[in-house]
Amino acid sequence: MNDDDHAAPSPPLALARPLALGPRRLRNRLVSAPMERNYCTIDGTVTGRYEAYLAQRARGGAALVFAEASYVRADGKGRLRQMGVDVDARIPGIARLAAAVHAEGALLGVELNHGGRTAQSVVSGLRPVAPSPVPCSPAGGEMPRELATGEVHDLVEAYGQAARRCREAGVDAISIHGGHGYLVHQFLSPAFNLRTDEFADPTRFLDLVVEAVRRRAGSGMAVGLRFSAHEGFEGGLTADRTFELISRIRLDLLDFLDVSAGSYEAGQWIIQSGEWPRGLLAPYAERYRALGLPVGVAGRINTAESAEAIVAGGQADFVSLARTLHADPDFPRRALAGRSYRPCIACNHCIDQLGSGEPIPCSVNPQAGREHLGPPGAPVTKASVVVVGAGPAGLETARRLAEQGHHVRVLEREKHVGGQFALASRLHAYPEYHRILQWCTGELDRLGVTVRTGTRVTEQELARQEADAIVLATGSTGRLPDVPGVGLPHVFEVRRWLALGSPDSTGVPHTCAVWGADREGVAVADHLAVNGARVLLIGSQPSLAPDVGRRAKILVVPRLMGNPKVRILQASTISAIEPDRLLVRTDGREEWWAMSGPLLISHGVTPRTDLFAAGARPPRLGVHRVGDAAGGSGSIHRCFVAAERVARTIAQACETGGRIPDS
Repeated sequence: MNDDDHAAPSPPLALARPLALGPRRLRNRLVSAPMERNYCTIDGTVTGRYEAYLAQRARGGAALVFAEASYVRADGKGRLRQMGVDVDARIPGIARLAAAVHAEGALLGVELNHGGRTAQSVVSGLRPVAPSPVPCSPAGGEMPRELATGEVHDLVEAYGQAARRCREAGVDAISIHGGHGYLVHQFLSPAFNLRTDEFADPTRFLDLVVEAVRRRAGSGMAVGLRFSAHEGFEGGLTADRTFELISRIRLDLLDFLDVSAGSYEAGQWIIQSGEWPRGLLAPYAERYRALGLPVGVAGRINTAESAEAIVAGGQADFVSLARTLHADPDFPRRALAGRSYRPCIACNHCIDQLGSGEPIPCSVNPQAGREHLGPPGAPVTKASVVVVGAGPAGLETARRLAEQGHHVRVLEREKHVGGQFALASRLHAYPEYHRILQWCTGELDRLGVTVRTGTRVTEQELARQEADAIVLATGSTGRLPDVPGVGLPHVFEVRRWLALGSPDSTGVPHTCAVWGADREGVAVADHLAVNGARVLLIGSQPSLAPDVGRRAKILVVPRLMGNPKVRILQASTISAIEPDRLLVRTDGREEWWAMSGPLLISHGVTPRTDLFAAGARPPRLGVHRVGDAAGGSGSIHRCFVAAERVARTIAQACETGGRIPDS
């Protein structure tokens, strides 16, 4: 897919066509895919937050809006705040979801699931059960109890009863989760199904589940199957074997298939990194169209062009979008109209927050999960605002203020916008990051916001600005440790090195040392290694990038550790630097390491000095400070949330007509 991120796409045609899924009709080919969100109560009951979230995706134009993978029985619960369909007490909440989605013209779907070996007693309070006693290390490693033959039949009935609850709640479509390493998938997989009874047949359990769900769902609901096209690890299901198995299940009882990929042992295939191509699973999905059912596909579909190419090219009948609609719920409506949209940058910050038990956020959309609070209202009176700093926080603050009708000017001392996030976007691991900066600047242009780059703002000049409010988004700067030799000419703070020149293959040194194994240091070391450099990575941390979630580094860390040109010294620090060697301390012992090439240091950041002159009279609506990103998805999320807060604060001040305290 050679998408042009700068060009406005022409209105898609294939995506706009309606589609029948059994007895139900989709208004277009864009489906809001199942995605866990931590928006339920601890007992699995739907909340007002969840209703507002799904209603917003329906309002944004999606044809079918799925709730998340929802457990059919308590011992299959995998997340603290996962949605449940396990008891009749859940029906009223699901009915509220259906009503909220229907009110916006979309259909509601629920995905039925049981975690099997991936469930853990620390979450569910019950020992996990599985086809065979094979623990799941990525989920916690608890040994599951093998299900007796009769217990497997009991679980089949649990799926059927869950389907009944969905029918009674007014749900339009059910998807049986047969992928990603969960219970149905475990019965299919040779790696996890070691049985010798009737369920040694890998499709036996799935067939019974399909029959039970179809029977309980009735004739008015669409019933489909989501599955992994392959498991992604040695000894698991291959693409050919999966196709063989799916070809012989009870397809006559299904209305659609939805193709994903991966298992817990190959999580990179479930939630793909931004490094991987857009629409990478479409070729796997295409072969399933020969089975005669409508076929959907997921996997890195985050542009209108890639979605249209998949459907128009006949690789799938519809596309399943999860993170894309988390970032912009209006993506379907905007994409179908050929308009710009807030892009998902595939940072996986949302997925990495699932384990916290807190509602998952979005790096680029501060409203995600907060739809129930309502949008900030436009003030009756307007203000003149100067924003100093064009990093993510400054750009987003300016955009939100301009959307409310304020007159906004942005001043940036560098010759480019984006701050340190723009530097991070040049690294190999972050190929999608530039898109959010392009979107922000495009929005500012649309809204008539003046952005002046290469403008150094002094305290005196800022104090003289004729503005009702000033927003300081000057961010932070990298700092260097106090060790002998840190001032030598071959020593650079990583951000300064990125700012000095091109980090592509033409600007990469043959050898290099990186001191600091945090998020920034690891990303820079990986970038250097990918482009052929020999890298010595030195970190005081016991693991690589401990400040980053597992999904965000699922490709980077194994790639670094498996590269023969990379030497990693953990729990180590540098005591002294000389032109051609480093004194490295590990476990209390010091050793000189010969080196050539630059030494790049990632040693944290320091906030930039406050620009507003001490004692200066602040403008009538105050001086407001927002942070800037140091390059990671968590920090850009904090920037966008801070931008929203400042925009609300200034709007409230305009309404009251008085000065407010600095924020």
